[in-house]
Amino acid sequence: MPSRPDARAAVWRRNGGFALLVVLWTLVLIAFIVAHLTASGRTEIRIARNLVANAAADAATDGAISAAIFNQIDPNPDQRWPLNGPAREITVGHSRVTLQLEDEAGRINPSNASPALLEALLRITGSDAESAHRLAEAIGEWVGTAPDIVPQRAVATYRAAGLDYGPPGEPLETLDELGRVLGMTPVVLAAIRPHLTLFGPPQPNPASADPVVSAALAAVAQTVPAPVPQNQAPPELLTVRITATAFGADNARVKRTAIVRVGSSLPGGYMVLAWGGGFD
Repeated sequence: MPSRPDARAAVWRRNGGFALLVVLWTLVLIAFIVAHLTASGRTEIRIARNLVANAAADAATDGAISAAIFNQIDPNPDQRWPLNGPAREITVGHSRVTLQLEDEAGRINPSNASPALLEALLRITGSDAESAHRLAEAIGEWVGTAPDIVPQRAVATYRAAGLDYGPPGEPLETLDELGRVLGMTPVVLAAIRPHLTLFGPPQPNPASADPVVSAALAAVAQTVPAPVPQNQAPPELLTVRITATAFGADNARVKRTAIVRVGSSLPGGYMVLAWGGGFD
């Protein structure tokens, strides 16, 4: 039978072993908590850096667009950046920004273009002849340019198709609105959208039109030839699409577009028609 001191020693060893296990598990738990907090801290720091980088790039796009506007109203035409030329690069703060300037008059405005021009655009971008003709007429009804519009009949046609709305007979507010036109599909809209604008004249400028718009103009001219003015002076007012893409720290990338009308007759020499989005 063990003596009393030996019994006390055995109890102490058992208690000491248990205490050691508690200490070890506590250290493991503390190490886990520290590792978790460290990882969370690094993630939050990374998120904060990304937010700062994106904010700087975002501000750089606005600054670059402003620089392009003031370049376009420079009293010396030789100092102005050419439209529809190659992209140019400038530096704003710590961001590298590429700028693309385009003449907005080179696109087709569905709010005031002729049905024949819209039909030609639809055919060139892949619609068959019958669908293109029908859809061009439907767009004309929607924006109020189609001849002999009967609003009640147009609304009845939409009702018969199961739609609870009809053509407003007014210019478009956004290009997305074309998706509500009877017969329009996402595929067709995606095909014609890069060639459309809400801010162009009824007849696009052939000198700045892209190949698709040029082909549509040529197709219409074959049907109804239009006289081409010779030695025409450039318009006093220009509508310019400015697209800025900023590349900043931590792989930040921000793209913004503005549409601006410039001319000496405007207050300050320019008027912002759209900035940021909603018009593409």
